[in-house]
Formats: sequence, structure tokens, C-alpha cells
Amino acid sequence: MALSTEDRAAAISLRQLRLFVAIGDLKSVRRASEECGLSQPAVTQALAKLEDQVGVTLVNRRADGSYLNELGSIFHARVRRFLDQTERALIDAGSVASPRAAEAIANRLTRSQLRMLVGVSEAGSFERASEALGISISSLHRAARDLESNMRVSLFYRTAVGMIVGPVGVTFGRRIKLALQEVEWAIEEVEAALGRSSRQTVIGAMPFGGSLLLSSVLDEFLAAHPRADIHIINDSAPKLMKSLGNGDVDLVIGLLPEQIDDDITAVPLAPTPYSIVARRSHPLLARPKVRHDDLVACDWVIGTEGSGRRACFDRLFADGTTPPARISTCAQTVLQHLLKSSDRLALMTEYEIEHGDDDLRPVRFDPIAPVPSIGIMMRTNWLPTRLHDDFVDIVRRRVRAPRLQLSQVV
Repeated sequence: MALSTEDRAAAISLRQLRLFVAIGDLKSVRRASEECGLSQPAVTQALAKLEDQVGVTLVNRRADGSYLNELGSIFHARVRRFLDQTERALIDAGSVASPRAAEAIANRLTRSQLRMLVGVSEAGSFERASEALGISISSLHRAARDLESNMRVSLFYRTAVGMIVGPVGVTFGRRIKLALQEVEWAIEEVEAALGRSSRQTVIGAMPFGGSLLLSSVLDEFLAAHPRADIHIINDSAPKLMKSLGNGDVDLVIGLLPEQIDDDITAVPLAPTPYSIVARRSHPLLARPKVRHDDLVACDWVIGTEGSGRRACFDRLFADGTTPPARISTCAQTVLQHLLKSSDRLALMTEYEIEHGDDDLRPVRFDPIAPVPSIGIMMRTNWLPTRLHDDFVDIVRRRVRAPRLQLSQVV
């Protein structure tokens, strides 16, 4: 059975990656060996092993030096990002103050130390990490001591229930996890350049608009990339934002949250204002103009805590006169059923109304501000692959399509 991209990347040592970057930068195996303090045969052997693990030739050897080929350049760019992100994370963790010092510390880090930190951070304890990774607790503790010694920073602390990761360790572990993904993307981009694809693309779909938009683009995307492996995660906005920041999701599509962390970039595609909706036979639909008091008299279905829909509802009734709202949900099918089977009201965007259930209609009420946008969210320092770029292009085209009837494209 062929190894996954993640397993192939994990089998590559950090020393191999550093040596490969040195060869690419210096265009010479000899100069790379001098730069890294190793013998030329050792560097040659490390490069040969790396090429065997990746499955392609990355460097062309000539009489005047060693030069990256096309695939080597693709791989080199990603590995350089891994090293840069690791060194930046060391500085931000307080381990060192300068890039040169960070490079020296990074050269002492090992794959086992980083695997331990990421594993313990995600598992929440050394015991659970030991079970998940299949590594003894004593080995994890030894790797933890070595990592703290290398960094000269406290990453863990003792509690009554044992050693746990401290705040600095959690942040550093998350940064390292994202950096290590660059090595996985390096392999994936080489595979894609050869017409193969082996890594799963994970897309987060926000409730309502995200799922609707995503369902409209998947067929076109898979027709263009028949070998693509797509995994869709449907969850609430706060949970998807956390997954995106942790690197568990590549992209998130849907209604852009009003507040976004600095490490997330939101790309608005089109404004889609909120309206108040009800079933077709609702008494308020017969009125030429609905007043605020009319809304207060009705039962509501609201968004879950932390969602833009919930924030809009809270603003709409900020004067303290809040209508009964005993049900909160981010499930579109649940919301539609509740509205169609009762005289409840809810907030829906223009996009959701146009592509949702025909039995639901907007009531005649004043425009609701601010106007949210449907869009795409990604990590700020993330470098998408060609597969990701193609996916985003299709999403953009779909939003611009006349049949969506969106009034403006940002």
C-alpha cells in the first residue's frame, strides 16, 4: 500500500531538508557540505535518499555545479518556507532575538522533538499523545527536555495530573504544525506537476451560504481535476475558524465573520444583505410594511453563539425589547423546517433566500445593516497550491454568474 503524503513527509529528516535547501541556494554539493559542516559524500547520500523518498530527481548535477530542476525548484520553495516559518516561530516564542540565532537553534531541532510537541499539544497530555503516536511516554518526555534545552524556553509545566503544554508551547506547537505542512505541500505540488495528486484537500463549509456555494462548484472542479480528493467539513463559524487557524482545514467558504483573527485573511466575493424571512402563509407577509413591534411579537429561530447571524439578531433588538428565541441552530435544514411548520421568523442572507426553499419569503422591513459578504477565508501566510488556486477561481466565477443575482461583486 502506497504511503500517504503525510507519512512520506514525516519520513524526511530535518537535516535532509536543510541540506537540500543549502544545495539549492549554493548550486553546489561541495559548497553545501562546507556550509553545513558535513562531508561531501554525506551530503550526496542525504540528497539521494531525499530524492528516493520524494520519488523524483530534484537536482541536476553538472561539471560546473548542482542545479535545481523544475521539480526541485517547486520542492525548494516549499522547504524554504518551512525553514523560514520555523525560525520565525522560534523568535516569536522568545527563544532567540535574531534570524541568525534562530537559524542556529533550528539546526538543532529534530523531527522527533517537533512531532512530540505537535502531538502533545493536540492530544492535551503526554499520556494521550503516547497512545496516538505509538511512542512511549518516556521517549516523549526525553524529546520534551531536549526541545526545551535547545530553545532555552519553558514550554511545559507540571500539574497535579502530570506535565502539560504551557501557553508558549501551545502557540509554538501550532506554528510548527503549520510549518511542517509545507513539506507535505512540497510533495503534493511535485505530484501535481507530474499529473498526480495524493493529498486530500479539506474545505470548510460555513452553515447556510457556504454549503450552498460549495455544492455549486464541486462538479466543475472535479471535472477539471478528476484525481482530486476533496473532504468537506460542515461546522459552525467559530469551530471552522479554529480548524483553519490550526491547519486542519485548507479553506473556508461562506458568510464572512464580522471579527476575524489577524492570522486569517478574508476575501469578500459579494455582499449578501440579511432579510427577515417567514413561511409563504405567514401573516406578516400580507402587510405592506412590517414594524419593529411586529417582529418582537413573533417567535424566532436564531443563529448559534458566535455566528454573524446571531450578532445581527442581537443588534436588531439592542434596545432591550427582545422577542422569544428559544431555538438556536446553524443547520439549514432544521431552520427551514422550523420556519415552514410555524409562524417563526429568522434572518437569512440574500444568497440563501435565492438558493434556498421557495416556501420561504422575506418580509417587508427596513434594510438591515451592516451588510455581510459571502467569501473565502484562508490563513494569512498561506501559499495555496495550483489546485487551491483553481478551486478559488471556480468559486469566483460562480459568484459572478448572473443566475446568482447578487447585486455587486467586491
